[in-house]
Amino acid sequence: MGVRFPGETADYRKARERLLEQEIELRRAMEAVAVARRSLPPGGIVPVNYVFQGRKGDGSLGNVLMSDLFGAGHRSLAIYNFMFPRHPHDDRPGPRTGATALLPLGEGPCPSCTALLDQLDGAVPHLQQRMSFVVVARAPLPRLLAFAEERGWRHLRLLSSAGNTYNRDYLGESESGSQQPMMNVFRKEGELVRHFWGAEMLYAPTDPGQDMRHVGTLEPVWNMLDLTPEGRGTDWDEQLDYECCCRASQAVSGEPVC
Repeated sequence: MGVRFPGETADYRKARERLLEQEIELRRAMEAVAVARRSLPPGGIVPVNYVFQGRKGDGSLGNVLMSDLFGAGHRSLAIYNFMFPRHPHDDRPGPRTGATALLPLGEGPCPSCTALLDQLDGAVPHLQQRMSFVVVARAPLPRLLAFAEERGWRHLRLLSSAGNTYNRDYLGESESGSQQPMMNVFRKEGELVRHFWGAEMLYAPTDPGQDMRHVGTLEPVWNMLDLTPEGRGTDWDEQLDYECCCRASQAVSGEPVC
């Protein structure tokens, strides 16, 4: 295709063009999957107008109905299940500072969910032009809002599902009560709300050396690592904080949190 980079060898160019063919096929496959997803027949009617706890349209805190989560003019709503509390076997360190640091580790937030939400927080203003997106968690609302402030999240809408069965009904909670990082999309049709799609790969068998990747195309961190010679690796996972970097949240003390 005429593309060349400085200093590359003929062997590199030949291998790179073979890889380019695979990348083009992947692009076609991803679009084919998107077309098939959009072509799904109507999903099941949501059986309950779930009542969440969260910030209402007027800014006050209180009950929020699922049917009211669709923004003005939006027919599509995505809901991500934030594992807060985290999985009982997750022993990664909790927050170092803030009210959330005072919680027992098992009642704190999942670092991997937090990493994804760090990234999606900036996407929300763009998403809101076409759809609605909210985050639900089993944790009480005050804990959710305190953690959002500690992380410096500005755009995510967080709701507590502690008082309803949404998490269990839509596979965001296991039979044992462990929280799961599920993503679901719903569609509003007049007064009806239907389930459209769920990230079922979370529950599907994985190939050797892979995790579920059920929302893998959404997360820039892992996709960026896939561009490197080192790849994702097997000896690293997301953390709430890193020794190398300060998290520039000004919400708690006015100073970066390290």
